Amino acid sequence: MIFGFGIAAFWFVLFVISFVRDRRVLRNGVYLVLTVLFAGIGTVFALAEINDRAASLLIALVLVGLPLTIVVLAVALIGNGVVMLRREGRRPANLLSLAAGVGFFAYVVFTLIVQQTGSSFLAAVDTALLGVIGYVSFLFVCFLAYAFVYARIRFFRRPDFIVVLGSGLRGRRVPPLLASRLDKAQAVWQKERDKGRTPLLITSGGQGPGEEVAEAVAMADYLIDHGVPADAVLREDRSTTTYENLTFSHRIMAGQKPKYRCLVVTNNFHALRAAFTARKAKVNGHVLGSPTARYFWPSATIREFIAVLVDHKVANGIIIGLILVSSFARLI
Repeated sequence: MIFGFGIAAFWFVLFVISFVRDRRVLRNGVYLVLTVLFAGIGTVFALAEINDRAASLLIALVLVGLPLTIVVLAVALIGNGVVMLRREGRRPANLLSLAAGVGFFAYVVFTLIVQQTGSSFLAAVDTALLGVIGYVSFLFVCFLAYAFVYARIRFFRRPDFIVVLGSGLRGRRVPPLLASRLDKAQAVWQKERDKGRTPLLITSGGQGPGEEVAEAVAMADYLIDHGVPADAVLREDRSTTTYENLTFSHRIMAGQKPKYRCLVVTNNFHALRAAFTARKAKVNGHVLGSPTARYFWPSATIREFIAVLVDHKVANGIIIGLILVSSFARLI
């Protein structure tokens, strides 16, 4: 019992220290998940000292419930993937939830085949796959857990600027996904105005393929059409990526007020990665998420997580490489 809670306390202290230093790092999620994991182990040991039968029942529920939950999740991902194909088309990004669900069942089938063949090589491949899947799944849980926590953090109460990150237009029209960001930003801006403060809104986004104007221009027009004074909106119309959104907006803000504080608004599935990017771009601010259609969230979240993995490709490549080497070492 003391062992489990002691390790949980260690990870929790690391979480608090890291969180206080900077909220915009993924390691906070790792520390948080490890805290919960070892706290759970400590709880099982504590329960065993009180009622051994209850502890055994709890362990059995976890052992049965975890794989059952994974199966249900895989089925749900496949169902979501079908919905995404019907509503959003067959772009690769829309296939992610479907691929994740199908991939789980494909791995189960592969494992059954390996058990039937008795092949040492296939067994090593199976071990390698299990190791990589386990590692990536752990990071994904950390990402989801911290995204949930980050979305509920109270941020600056007196921002000098509110930056709205752009996304694709339809010609020059603002689609629902982007409108959600703008509506959220306007709501925050209005609350600040009601308190007698005067933050400026910055619409950020350049002109992409198939767009008649820069995203920043269409976004600014949307805000002005919805009641925001024109002199309260600044436009950053050169960026083509989230990093450029934040870098160019940072230059505008620092030019007007070197010691500025800001809030960045994007969709909820993108908020945590945008926060990581804001840290990289040295933006003094945090990120707020706006609502997204539920059917869109799973694939979008998986896409964001993949992007985070790529952002840390060196560290992840080393760890995955070690997993692969250890899996095939026995064949040598």
